[in-house]
Formats: sequence, C-alpha cells, structure tokens
Amino acid sequence: MGLTLIRKTNPRQRTKRASKIALVLAGGAMTGGAFKMGGLKALNDFLVGRGIVDFDIYVGLSAGALLSVPLAAGFTPDEMIRVIDGTSDRFEPLRPADLYTPNINEIVRRPARLAWELTRYGPCMLADFVRGIPGLPSTFHDALGELLRSPDYTHVERMALRLRDEVSPRVSLPALTDAIPSGFMTNAPVERWLRRNLEKIGVPNDFRAFADRQGNNLLITACELDTAERVIFGAGEHEGLRISEAVQASTALPILYQPARLDGVDYIDGAVRNTANIDVAIDKGADLVICYNPFRPIRNTLLPSEPDSRRIADRGLTGVLNQVFRTLLQSRLRLGLDRYRDHKHFEGDIVVIEPKEHDLDFFGLNPLAYRKRDAALRHGYESVRTTVEHRFDELDELFDGHGLRLSRAVAARRAADIVREREWTDAPDRQVGGRARGGRSRKTLPAHESP
Repeated sequence: MGLTLIRKTNPRQRTKRASKIALVLAGGAMTGGAFKMGGLKALNDFLVGRGIVDFDIYVGLSAGALLSVPLAAGFTPDEMIRVIDGTSDRFEPLRPADLYTPNINEIVRRPARLAWELTRYGPCMLADFVRGIPGLPSTFHDALGELLRSPDYTHVERMALRLRDEVSPRVSLPALTDAIPSGFMTNAPVERWLRRNLEKIGVPNDFRAFADRQGNNLLITACELDTAERVIFGAGEHEGLRISEAVQASTALPILYQPARLDGVDYIDGAVRNTANIDVAIDKGADLVICYNPFRPIRNTLLPSEPDSRRIADRGLTGVLNQVFRTLLQSRLRLGLDRYRDHKHFEGDIVVIEPKEHDLDFFGLNPLAYRKRDAALRHGYESVRTTVEHRFDELDELFDGHGLRLSRAVAARRAADIVREREWTDAPDRQVGGRARGGRSRKTLPAHESP
C-alpha cells in the first residue's frame, strides 16, 4: 500500500508532554520532488488543527532539502504548489534555467587542457627518446648477456622492459577521461534562487537565526566527497554554511551536477550516503517520525500471456538503472527501519510513505522531466490520499497518540477544492479519494520521458 508503520509507543506509558514530531524528506529530483509535494498536500488535507508546517523537526536531503526549507519557514503545501506553478507572490518559481545550467567552465576548460597536454606530449616523447639513445648500447649489452645465460621468457621480457625504460618518455600520456567534467551542470543557480527568496520573505539564511525565528529545527544532510562522510547542517550541528548553501551541497547529484565546492570542501548529494536520515530526527528527540521516500523499486510482476514490452530491460539502460538505483535506495532504508524496530532507546513511532510497488506510471517518469512536474504532483497527491483512506483507522489511532487529528470529511472538502482549482479530470484507473476502478491495470511500462 506504500505505507510502513513502526509502532513502539506504549499508549499506557505515554506521558502527557506534547510529542515532538519530525518530517523527514528523502530525495527525488524534479518529478520525485513534485510527487512528494503532492503527497504532502494530500497528507496535510487530512490533518486538522496542526498541519505539516507546525512540526518540530524538518530533515531534508537532495530534493527533500529543497522542500524542507520553505515548509519549515511556514509555507503550507498549498503555497508550495503555487511556487511550483509559478503563481506564488511570495516565492519565485524554480525555473529550468535554475536546474539545468551547463557547467560551461569545465565543459570548455577540461577538453582544452587535454588538447594542450596532447600537443605537448609528442615533442616531449621525441626529446626523451633522443635523450635515451646514447644509453641503449650499454643497456642492450647487459640485457643480452643475462638472456644468453638464462634463455627463457622472463629474461626476454626483462630485456624488452629495460630497453623501453631507457627511451620511454618521462611525461605520461594524458587520459582521455580527463576531458570529462566533474558534472555536466552546476546547481549554483539553485543556491542563488533560494537565497533570493529567503531574503524576499524576510527569513534568516542562517541555521541558528532560522531556528530562533521559526521555533523549529531545520536539518539538511549532504555527503563530503573527499571523505565520503555524512555532514549534518543545522543549529547545533554544522553551522559553517548558510541554509541556501547547505541545500546546494545536498542537491549536487553526481554526474548531473558538479560537486558543490563551499568553503574549500566538495559536497555531493546527501542520498549518496543515506537514503532518508531518520536517525537524525531520532537523535533530536523525535517521538513521531513521518518519512517520505518517493523512490522505491517497481514490482513488475509478469504473466506468461503478457507481451515482453512490459519488461524493464526492454526500456534499455535507463529502465535498468532506474530499477537498480531505486532498489539500492530502498534497501538501505529498509535496513535502517529494521534497526529502529530493535532500537533499545527509541520508543517512538515511524510512518514511512512511499509509492505503491506496482506504480508503473511514476516509475516511467523521468526524474529530471521538468515539464512533467504537474503530472507527478497530481500522481503523488492521489497516491497518498488513496493510501491514507485505506489505512485511515490505523493512522488515526497512531497520530492521535501524538496529538494529531485526522478527518475524512475535511480531506474530502480539500480534495474537491484542489480538483476544481487545478481542473483535474478523473481517469478510469486514477480517482482522487477513491480506489482505482477495476483494480490494478495490466499495462505496458510507460515510455521514458525526456526532460
């Protein structure tokens, strides 16, 4: 159902103090972030009295870091959707130019430097060869003597190596891979976008000042490239970077973006080290952790009578890598959840929200497809709303123990509002607030989307 519950709270032993609630947002790139935003809107529609912007702890990495900042600053999911649409008068929209700016510096500089080194290599090689010629007779004489005394393959090889070393160039041949940039794009525009918007709404771009103003704890994680260690940015943690810089560090997805070099340290996407960082919320004293992970592997169950076009491998390398990386990310998350079940000192509850395992539509969305953000948002909204409806009684009981109230009636009204505002029309296998008609459809995997 896309929902995992870990319940360790004993209602009989709970104190009357208010629960500390954490929202943990994993990565997801463009469509994963929009999918997650739609899901958060759906969950927030059920909440009465205390919404998502009223939580105590916000932990984000990668796309989750980008979402966690405005949420912690008090932007409701409805306002965040307006930001995605470009209709918000408080936040500028995140445009393709902010996400897909080529790393021109390295794209031009690295091939130019390689060409220069290759140009120099020829003359240097010739000069070293000429320099080594006078020593060849002596080296050949000594090596030949050893070979005649022991005529075997080892001494033939040794003779050839000694002659090669005598005239081989002292400079090494430049590797063609040196022309490849450390990342094909730069996410520095994302940092500038967030910095401008925080200034626009009058929210501090400093973790400690942010915590004092908002009364919550914002934490962003990244991975330090040279040590492969996780770095936690936040009040009481690593405070050396501004919030916008921490988001840049956390969203530097390898290959797509060059590492974010900030204060002399190279950072890459936080998901490289951890999938969700639930432990960060637990260490900060969270009693209830709500985690949203938009990437999970698809269960592409095949029937003998079905066409091969439903096979993941038939989508080529992109389909295989999509499944592989989703599997790796979720496997790490599952291992962590197993540890939390047996954690001796954690006595709280964890709710993990994920796409359904047979969600072929979301699996087929290119994570970088900016133009598909509305489709991903709607899909995330409908997915989470349906899941909460199916598991309403369980969630209502669990949330009630932490002071959160759920209401089906309120959610229904809010669902009707968003369907009307966004002019969403019901599809046969996808309806807001209801079970898909006819159950899970058997269809081919969607074609790979381009950005």
